Amino acid sequence: MEQDPVALLLARVADRDRAAFRALYAATSSKLMGVLLRMLHDRAEAEDAVQEVYTRLWLRAGQYDPAKGRGMTWMIAVARNLALDRLRRRPEEQADEGAAEAIVDQTPTAERRLIAKGEVGRVTDCLDRLEPDRADAVRGAYLSGLSYIDLAARHNVPLNTMRTWLRRSLNSLRECLDQ
Repeated sequence: MEQDPVALLLARVADRDRAAFRALYAATSSKLMGVLLRMLHDRAEAEDAVQEVYTRLWLRAGQYDPAKGRGMTWMIAVARNLALDRLRRRPEEQADEGAAEAIVDQTPTAERRLIAKGEVGRVTDCLDRLEPDRADAVRGAYLSGLSYIDLAARHNVPLNTMRTWLRRSLNSLRECLDQ
């Protein structure tokens, strides 16, 4: 079985070896920061938690038992437990009565609905100017989300032909809409 470098550092930290503590921090702090950031979802709080984890590790390094697992696993458990404690201590989010008023109404105005309806009419008119199979291919690709392969099979044409149909049809639609 290979030696666990983190376990070796933890053993030295238990003996209050400051150089080992610095080496342990350098080797493991980014991993613990990632764990805490994923759990706490707040960078500042995760940074504070990392410092608290290393304080706990300095004080409790002697409690680590290499027979029970790898050093990094034990350190992640310490960090995880700290994060869970912090999450439990967070105040429940209170419903803010003023917050409901601050929410912007996303419903389109009557004017915007009329403009959108006019734009839909223009697009429909331009689609109607295309050959029926080309218009069907454009609707399939851009409204139904069908792949080029599915469309080629549906229209019984080679894949490159379908790509050409769609490219030319889009160019025709662009020209029509620009008029």
